[in-house]
Amino acid sequence: MEDINLFLAHAVELEREAARRYEELAESMKALGSEEVAKFFSQMASFSRMHLEQAMARGGFHQLPVLKPEEYQWPEGSSPEQFGWAGVDAMIDVKGALLLALEGETRSRDFYSTISDETHDPEVKAMAKEFAEEESGHVLQLEKWMARQA
Repeated sequence: MEDINLFLAHAVELEREAARRYEELAESMKALGSEEVAKFFSQMASFSRMHLEQAMARGGFHQLPVLKPEEYQWPEGSSPEQFGWAGVDAMIDVKGALLLALEGETRSRDFYSTISDETHDPEVKAMAKEFAEEESGHVLQLEKWMARQA
């Protein structure tokens, strides 16, 4: 990905999807009676919304394109936060919810890392690297939560 505007459009959509996913997971965990995990997922939704706002702000001097679904350059055809996501199953347990979140964050980290490694645009490279590092932090948090469930 060699265009900062295109990169930011992807980042905005990815974070928008992540926030929605975490909100769904939080509601599911509340219904399950797991308030601690619900609170964690709500916090992660807030982080995703914050990252969404940051991506939009960083595009302040850029004109972010409005892309049709088929214009996104997602690996495997869909956003890393959406890949394999059919919504939260009513029977999902805490471990399953954490695993879904971990898979999404891992794919997002890998998406940004790949862009950082492959782009020739220095602005895209720096921003993708920074976003990959943020996603790595989320992966670590989720791995800690997973370990608590073992």
